[in-house]
Amino acid sequence: MVKSKLDMEFQRAVDRVNAYTDPFPADTLLKLYAYYKKATNDYGKPRSKKPIINAFKTNALFQAKGLSEEEAKQSYIDLVNNYFLYRK
Repeated sequence: MVKSKLDMEFQRAVDRVNAYTDPFPADTLLKLYAYYKKATNDYGKPRSKKPIINAFKTNALFQAKGLSEEEAKQSYIDLVNNYFLYRK
């Protein structure tokens, strides 16, 4: 299967996030989580041991519910690029 330019950019953004060792701000992490789940069509329940974290993740997913897979991939890419461009 040939990957599209969007798929390749998305994978590079995912790899960049996974390789980054400093902590991300909580709001950024939640957006990344929701966009990733939508982009990969993974609708499993959040699996944190802490109910409050599961609630935040569920809320983030709810906020991203109107996005298509392609829109979620692009949103993930844009968020990663902007984070690394503007972080201090």
